[in-house]
Amino acid sequence: MPIEILATGAALGAEISGVDLARPLDDATFAAIERAFDAHGVIFFRGQRITPQQQVDFSRRFGEIEFNIFGERWSVPGCPEIVVVSNITEDGRPIGVRRAGENWHSDMCYTARPPRGTMLYALEIPDLFGLALGDTEFASAAVAWDALPEALRRKLDGRRAVFDFTGRKRAFPPTQDEIDRNPPVRHPIVRTHPHTGRKCLYVMRDDCTGIEGIEAAEAEALIAALADHIVKPAFVYRHQWRPGDLLMWDNCTVQHRAIQDYDMPQRRLMHRTTMGGAVPA
Repeated sequence: MPIEILATGAALGAEISGVDLARPLDDATFAAIERAFDAHGVIFFRGQRITPQQQVDFSRRFGEIEFNIFGERWSVPGCPEIVVVSNITEDGRPIGVRRAGENWHSDMCYTARPPRGTMLYALEIPDLFGLALGDTEFASAAVAWDALPEALRRKLDGRRAVFDFTGRKRAFPPTQDEIDRNPPVRHPIVRTHPHTGRKCLYVMRDDCTGIEGIEAAEAEALIAALADHIVKPAFVYRHQWRPGDLLMWDNCTVQHRAIQDYDMPQRRLMHRTTMGGAVPA
């Protein structure tokens, strides 16, 4: 079956069919997938049945696996590259990170080299009498940049923002060691995608705590306005999960948030990998 790429019709996102990720991918097929990833920001494959190692191997074709604080707490036994995302408890203890990503963000933006992309593989999806819950929303920060007034684009281009690991309220309190390992960093507010050259906004609430050269009150108002602009409905794709979905997003041009509209006995179980990136430019 030939590979087929079907855009979602939203500002971003595409479904790829004709690919079985449990089988080795030839270079031409992978190249087509990678081009779709760069072009659409979000890509997904339905009906996959893969092992943890197969997910790791596929992830590594996009870049070395990036380890983060979630993996230090919750990973697949024998496969530390995979973070377990789940609301399930066993013997009174959570098997994965429960309430991660409720607010709009880009993964690990607080690091000097934020990851290229993140991948989620859906094993169990919360279901209420046939209604799938636990959607994920994605916003195109590239389309949002294109839609800005020219005067504001001129004001922003070339400026850098401060990103602080301690700015965001997290699903669990970070340790002092984790805080020490993640000091504040500065990234361009307007990023250029390393493969396509497309510009996008790189600003989000909480993680982004200031803008160089702009007084604190004005910077706070500007960050809030840009964060709201990025997630306007016209720039958003909402993914309704099915078991067997493998979805990945670009952390340069895309922001995302998890919809927390479920709880036990509705179970959610996902495996997450993160691919290393480059210093933002």
